[in-house]
Amino acid sequence: MKFVDEATITVEAGKGGNGCLSFRREKFIPKGGPDGGDGGDGGSIFIEADESLNTLIDYRFTRRYNAQNGEGGSSRNCTGAKGEDLVLKVPVGTTVVDVDTDEILADLTTIGQREKIAQGGWHGLGNTRFKSSVNRTPRQTTKGSPGELRNLRLELKVLADVGLLGLPNAGKSTLIRAVSAARPKVADYPFTTLVPNLGVVRTEAHRSFVVADIPGIIEGAAEGAGLGIRFLKHLARNRVLLHLVDMAPWDDVTPAEAALTAVRELEKFSATLADQPRWLVLNKLDMLPEEEQNAACQAVIDALSWEGPVYQVSALNKTGLTPLVHDLQTFLDARAEAVAENPELLDEERRIRALIDEEARENLQRLRAEMRARREAEDDLDDDDFDDDDYDVEVEYVR
Repeated sequence: MKFVDEATITVEAGKGGNGCLSFRREKFIPKGGPDGGDGGDGGSIFIEADESLNTLIDYRFTRRYNAQNGEGGSSRNCTGAKGEDLVLKVPVGTTVVDVDTDEILADLTTIGQREKIAQGGWHGLGNTRFKSSVNRTPRQTTKGSPGELRNLRLELKVLADVGLLGLPNAGKSTLIRAVSAARPKVADYPFTTLVPNLGVVRTEAHRSFVVADIPGIIEGAAEGAGLGIRFLKHLARNRVLLHLVDMAPWDDVTPAEAALTAVRELEKFSATLADQPRWLVLNKLDMLPEEEQNAACQAVIDALSWEGPVYQVSALNKTGLTPLVHDLQTFLDARAEAVAENPELLDEERRIRALIDEEARENLQRLRAEMRARREAEDDLDDDDFDDDDYDVEVEYVR
């Protein structure tokens, strides 16, 4: 299937049924009185997180969804049937945003979570409701109210504990293959991953965490170059980022320059995301002479003024990965214990994620606007690159 991580749809809840104007007309019952029933409520629209889904491709082609209208009331005080609710299934990790108000309506982070995104219309009242001691033959009824109409943007962010950040060919896909069952494409020639990959890393029988590999970012990504900035939003939910640096680059860029490029683009995309816990992983050390390794690693550390954790690994040979994996598990377990003891930490985490989402949304909207302006200047009526099917490629999730 194709991987689609954003879609815009229109939803409209059902209209409430109208009340009925009716009077009893039975033989031998003079002045039978009013017997008009109420209408039925319109169906509401819900959105639900489904474990079996991992893409929003269904919403790329069907853009409008309507819930069932409520039926009108009828005579003999019969109430109209309620409209059936509509449930839209989306992958876990989907955020629902109102396009017109930028309000976040739902953030689906757990399997089976269901949220209402459009309220159905209320039923109208039949004339029986207006009968009183001074109004024995009421002719008043009310109409059902319309259901909510919303323009929504669905944004999918993969759920992972650890995110891999780096330039193309830094070895992110090789690393995720080495530590998990995921099998993204790798090769002995330069190319970049096109979609996020998820891998489950098991350190013990009942201890594991999820790693996300996103397409590499390149210089100028914040201005629209490459694909990486589009997928940086998938790092918003990670608890720690691994910054991979290619210590034996195939081009003329030095490892220190490559590391600085990735950091600068990350800061341009979201300053809040750049401030999140980040570990430095110096990869492909097996391709350097042993006497040059320490000097090369120190050059990268000095260029970044790095003071955090540093790991020297070779993902291809699987050297240096065991300490990295176990330290990640220990860090994540400690974080989970801290949240359990102090729930306020989870609220702070949600606030930070919301801030990252907001910054990411603003940057992506800016890029779209600039791209549209360039296309209009060139008299090109095609859709912008972010909505182009050319960017939808195959993705496989392995657990």
